[in-house]
Parts: sequence; C-alpha cells; structure tokens
Amino acid sequence: MTAQQDDPSFKALTQKISRTRGIGCESYKEKCLKRRIAVRMRARGVHSYDDYSKLLDEDAHEYDQLLDALTINVTKFYRNAETWAALLRPYLVDLWRARRGRVRAWSAGCASGEEPYSIAVAIAEAARACGETPPWSHARVDASDIDRESLERTAAAEYPEVTFSEMPKDLLRRYFTADAPRRPVPEIRRLVRVLRHDLTRERPPDPPYDLIVCRNVVIYFDRPMQERLFLTFAEALTPGGLLLLGKVETLFGTARERLALEDPRERIYRRPA
Repeated sequence: MTAQQDDPSFKALTQKISRTRGIGCESYKEKCLKRRIAVRMRARGVHSYDDYSKLLDEDAHEYDQLLDALTINVTKFYRNAETWAALLRPYLVDLWRARRGRVRAWSAGCASGEEPYSIAVAIAEAARACGETPPWSHARVDASDIDRESLERTAAAEYPEVTFSEMPKDLLRRYFTADAPRRPVPEIRRLVRVLRHDLTRERPPDPPYDLIVCRNVVIYFDRPMQERLFLTFAEALTPGGLLLLGKVETLFGTARERLALEDPRERIYRRPA
C-alpha cells in the first residue's frame, strides 16, 4: 500500500507527532502535511507511514528534521519591495510619529530572520524620515517561530548575498555590513528579539503590537485555524495598528469585522482607532 493510500496510518502518525512533540498537525492542510512528511520519508528511504512512525521511535533526532520540513519557509530581505515601500509611507511614518518612537512589531513565523530584520529596517527608515537618529531604544520587533533551526539562524543574523537581491541598494549599504556573510548593523540587530512560539497553540508573545507581519504562513493551515489566527492578530493589535499579510492571503471570518482593508494590492489592514 502506498503512503498516499494509507490514510488510517497517516492519521495515527500525525496524532503521534502532535502528542509527542506538541506540533499542531491537526491545523495544517492535509495536502501540505502529506507533502512535507513525504520529503522526510524519501530522505530516510521509508515507504509507509507505519514504517516512518517506527523510525521516529528509533531515532529521536528525526523529529527535529521533520519539524524543519514542516516549517520550512524560503524568503528574502525586502521581498516584494513595493510592499515595503507602501508600508513605509504613509503607514510606518505615521505610526512612528503617533507612537513617538514606541513602535512594537511582531514577525509571526519569522523563518530564518529576513522578515524581522526587514521590519527593523523599515522602522529605522520611518524614524529617519521623522528626523530621528539611532539608537531607537523604544522600538522593538519580536521575531517568533516554532522551528529551532530557524530561530538559531535568526539569532546568528548572518546572511549570504543572494538573500538581498530584492533589497534596495541604499538600504543594504545603510543597514548591513559590507563583508560576506552580511550582518545587520548593531542599531538594527538590537531592535529584534528572537522568541520560540507556536502560532497554532499559544497566544501572541507580548501584545499589544502596532504592526504584525505574517506573510505566506497562514495559507498552510486549514480554514478554521486560519480564521482563528486572523482573529488573534486583530485582537493583538493596538487601535490604529497594522496587519500585513502575504499577497495570496485574504482576511476572512470574524476578523474582517475588526480590521479595515487599507491597501488591497499589498494586503495591509488596520485596526480602527
């Protein structure tokens, strides 16, 4: 029997993973979950969910490899640069002025850190537009993820040149070191706090936030979990706070009553003041 046909074994496997390691498998879209488990099964040369379950019993390290596969997220600095430009002016500049520099942001599902450091750069640019110089000691970006390796990469903050292909050159020169691997300058790095957090099971790390960025993460979850996350984000925002989603994601459910769509193209929403 092939893995795809072995649905009772698949259900038993995912329940075991959730029970043993606290990963919310029940919240993932089944197709996505099967695809990513299949990556690990091929890598380990097993052909059924039962055999993979036995492998997990024999090799505890495989759980870490599986978690990496479930949470993998490829990204770049300032991905879709036009989105960051739209976020900066007028939204972040207005937020900086209104909060007098006390801007608090959350990168929910930060992967390897490109997104939270991009947020930090955008906040720095908002401060610069308002005539403020570093250190920006009252601003902060919480970078959270469930994946151990992602958090380690975010904390290390060392990035190859390829990850900057979409970042404007003036920002790259201003906020990152020149030598490879590139690193955020200390003023940017100090803005980012790295946290382990499970979106599917835990409340937001330290609300309220003025900005929440969660791009192309929610799409991997089933509709009930998506609706719950959207509502969680809405409730975690300050009045006047902003939510930025990925371009393929659309807000729905109760959260639509809590947030106003500010920019349909860039998926920027605001909690009414």
